[in-house]
Amino acid sequence: MKGLFKSKPRTPADLVRQTRDLLLYADRSNSLPDLRESKRDEKMAELSRNIRDMKSILYGNSEAEPVAEACAQLTQEFFKEDTLRLLITCLPNLNLEARKDATQVVANLQRQQVNSRLIASDYLEANIDLMDVLIEGFENTDMALHYGAMFRECIRHQIVAKYVLESDHVKKFFDYIQLPNFDIAADAAATFKELLTRHKSTVAEFLTKNEDWFFADYNSKLLESSNYITRRQAIKLLGDILLDRSNSAVMTKYVSSRDNLRILMNLLRESSKSIQIEAFHVFKLFAANQNKPADIVNILVANRSKLLRLLADLKPDKEDERFEADKSQVLREIAALEPQDLA
Repeated sequence: MKGLFKSKPRTPADLVRQTRDLLLYADRSNSLPDLRESKRDEKMAELSRNIRDMKSILYGNSEAEPVAEACAQLTQEFFKEDTLRLLITCLPNLNLEARKDATQVVANLQRQQVNSRLIASDYLEANIDLMDVLIEGFENTDMALHYGAMFRECIRHQIVAKYVLESDHVKKFFDYIQLPNFDIAADAAATFKELLTRHKSTVAEFLTKNEDWFFADYNSKLLESSNYITRRQAIKLLGDILLDRSNSAVMTKYVSSRDNLRILMNLLRESSKSIQIEAFHVFKLFAANQNKPADIVNILVANRSKLLRLLADLKPDKEDERFEADKSQVLREIAALEPQDLA
């Protein structure tokens, strides 16, 4: 007789609805400490299992690949109501494994299409304040890597990245990148890079509007940081930004600044070869600029012999024909310069 009363298997939508109810319970139980502890533990264990089940649907498992229809059903139900907000709010109440599973679920859902639409993008546009919650997570040592990973996946959507760039949040990364916790600092650096390289038109618009304060902070807080790793990551990212064609107008202005040139020349003199090599890729833009301001020309002329000697000795660890060609061009440009009268 027992076989006649098997429970009906849950659909992906059922799973999300039950998870939402459990998240609501977790949220309430936090503010009602007198709830029976055994009942609370049981519900939290069920919540962890549900999150793991959602992960299995989205990623598949050792026995089966993910099924597109099931993923679509789960995604649709997940963004129908405030499940994402509840999950983010309740994340600190979950155990470590459940937090990791939840982070992977949120990451995957940013990429799931339903009827050819990324509905996560529509949801976040309507609930953009969730980015304010996620970014505060960088300041919580226990939660930073989970919230940071979620944040980074959310800025895959252009509308979300635009919001972050136009808010004061972008300024916080200059500090997060230098947090004493190495893992959190590295995670913040990866997010900062994503923010400044993924959406070309949005980044170009942001830099054009904000280049004065942005590069002043970038120089003083990152390129002139006392932390070697910060300087190395910052000079590499600066090269990626300035060498991107979308940012050509910003690059032209950057290489017309004597302050920027001074910082790059200091980085060329670093004892670290990797910093020197990355600095060269930015420095060559100053040398290649055919409309150099007179003060830039005169700085290069005044330091010509030191620069020619330093650059002649600069070699990457592996043979690199492109690097050697660029270096030869830069050496010729500097050797041919004549002092100019300042207007």
